Amino acid sequence: MAIQRREGEEHPYWPAGPFKIRLPFVHYRWEYPEMVQGFVMFVVGLAMIPLLEKYLGMPYEAALAFTFVAGVGYILPAILGVPMVPGWITPAIPVVLLFLGGYEPGPEAIQALFALQIEVFFIFLILGLTGWGSKLVNVIPNSLKSGIIIGAGIAALMGELKAGGRIDSTPISLIAGSVVAAYILFSLSFKNVIESSALARRISNFGMVPGMALAMIIGWIVGEYPLPDIQWGITQPDFALMSEYLIFAVGAPSLDMFLLAIPTALIAYVIAFGDILVGKTLVQRVDQVRKDESIEINVDRVHVVTAIRNALHAFFAPWPGLSGPLFTAVHATVCERYAMGRKAMDSIYSGGGTFWQAGLLALFCLPLVSMFKPVLPIALSLTLVLTAYICIMVGMEQLNNPSERGVAGIVAVTLAMPDPKSTVYAIIIGVVLYVLIERPRLMGKHDAKDELIFADPVEDDDKPAEKASS
Repeated sequence: MAIQRREGEEHPYWPAGPFKIRLPFVHYRWEYPEMVQGFVMFVVGLAMIPLLEKYLGMPYEAALAFTFVAGVGYILPAILGVPMVPGWITPAIPVVLLFLGGYEPGPEAIQALFALQIEVFFIFLILGLTGWGSKLVNVIPNSLKSGIIIGAGIAALMGELKAGGRIDSTPISLIAGSVVAAYILFSLSFKNVIESSALARRISNFGMVPGMALAMIIGWIVGEYPLPDIQWGITQPDFALMSEYLIFAVGAPSLDMFLLAIPTALIAYVIAFGDILVGKTLVQRVDQVRKDESIEINVDRVHVVTAIRNALHAFFAPWPGLSGPLFTAVHATVCERYAMGRKAMDSIYSGGGTFWQAGLLALFCLPLVSMFKPVLPIALSLTLVLTAYICIMVGMEQLNNPSERGVAGIVAVTLAMPDPKSTVYAIIIGVVLYVLIERPRLMGKHDAKDELIFADPVEDDDKPAEKASS
């Protein structure tokens, strides 16, 4: 029996330095809808296997062992006190692959990826331990933060829509799955259906799973993906073979590799920082709805835990997706169900914790792994499409006036450009435009009264109407 939480208090935990340890069944209950999602959505982690084979030159069995290391990393945030569902730094993957493309698959590429991931580790660790990470959330202009979020969403979507992208090559299954998943997760009309239909409520509990299942079935029917060769038993990843593709076996990177990895590491952090903002915003929204639990969102703890996961990968499973603070689509699903009340989900930690713990168990189930093997791209594509929608939605929601919207739009478009340096350009442009356009006084301090000059003129007039309509 899990430790019970008093009304309005923070969920029970064991203090451990900067962390707050929460374990399933001890501190929170097992959430069955998230368990079902975990048994399906774990395929997103498996979708990294083709990239490991291509860019690091490793066989399938060794790459599969890498996914077990990733699975251990996924369960750490909920255990250590982070109320967000973790994932990759997904929009940074094209930039990382461009960096790895300059090295020969095999030892050289593994060394380069180690150099990159250990630098990402140090960035997160330093910002987390010093407290600078949480200060960045408050110091960075609203328009720049929103522009980064929106731009990351646009970049993720354009990668799928471009000629030769997955939607271009397998349109029927992916478009059908994306439409169904988006309708279940975000549609206002479906929310009305939920209020009157028990079946719709059950479907909504499973988030992305119905859309993904439909995409897989259609993909098999129309021949966009081959039928699976289902095998029975327990998965047997080759950890001995995996050890031959680690830094201990291939040797340390050269100084040049570390230097060349710095720009990519900085770009990855900027994108991950946008993910932190998205995750924090989604949690704050549902925290206002649920009065029975007080959720602590410690940005410094998010940084430290993400640093630990990147160090784990750097030494034991170099990962082209890197370790990011947020699996945006699943985190949104968890938050949506959490907002339905305590009967639906006991705690924000029970939802996020159950999801990846079930996903780690699913990795041992050979029938599941073999069944999903042919359709791994579907999981990755649906994740990117839904991530794009959520990023754009959350980014737009935070903009308060025309000046912020204009600056954020320019930053977003610049960030989404297919250029490895686009993130650097976007940040520079965003800072310059903020100083020139948003600040009421170009030099010196300014107060809130000055900012009223630039407020949206219709904003105040809309509020009474909104209250009346509600």
